Amino acid sequence: MKIKRLNSDTPIEKRRFIYSLVLPIVFLLIAFTVHLIQHIEQIKFTKLGVYPMQAEGLWGILFTPLIHGDWKHLYSNSVSMLVLATTLFYFYNKIAAKIFIFIYLLSGLGTWLAARESWHIGASGVIYGLAMFLIISGIIRKHIPLIAISLLVILFYGGLIWGAFPLKVDLPYSWEGHLWGAVTGSILALVYRREGPQKPKSPFEEEIDVEDYDGEEPYWMQGVDQDKNEDR
Repeated sequence: MKIKRLNSDTPIEKRRFIYSLVLPIVFLLIAFTVHLIQHIEQIKFTKLGVYPMQAEGLWGILFTPLIHGDWKHLYSNSVSMLVLATTLFYFYNKIAAKIFIFIYLLSGLGTWLAARESWHIGASGVIYGLAMFLIISGIIRKHIPLIAISLLVILFYGGLIWGAFPLKVDLPYSWEGHLWGAVTGSILALVYRREGPQKPKSPFEEEIDVEDYDGEEPYWMQGVDQDKNEDR
């Protein structure tokens, strides 16, 4: 079977959108395959998840986002993952891959370092990381399209924030994974604020580089003092 490549005649925005779907869809295909194996073979991959501060739980940093407890758990995460990851790769295409990888790994590492003594599974930590990155990054860049994306994410996913806190004892989900995902996404938004899309400079703004400034007055000020002295 031949894979049809997108040619140069395809509108650039369409190509960009299609490419933005690639990694999220691959991720979801793997997650669905893993859960289908669990369902067919009647086995559980729970012990491939994160178990805090235990050597056997370290593998979960790699595998946790791909393992889910049931179909409902997988479906609920899949929609959010597809929407948020595609948004990341479309609007932040130059830095999206490393942002996604860092969120994937660091949210799991944080859970391994500080969480309840239990097996933690699911892609929720990555989802929280993506949501917080998109929200904070869009706001601090002060770029209207990215701010609009931030507001949309807040509108549709703002309620997620409550899932990152222990509102009651013995919660049935990993709020720690949610918390570490949110922390990771927030930090990455700050660290990479100068990379990726930026607010375009106004044509009316003119900046002077301090290092290149030689102490001379700008041309529009030259002669002003001299004219003042002559008037006196």
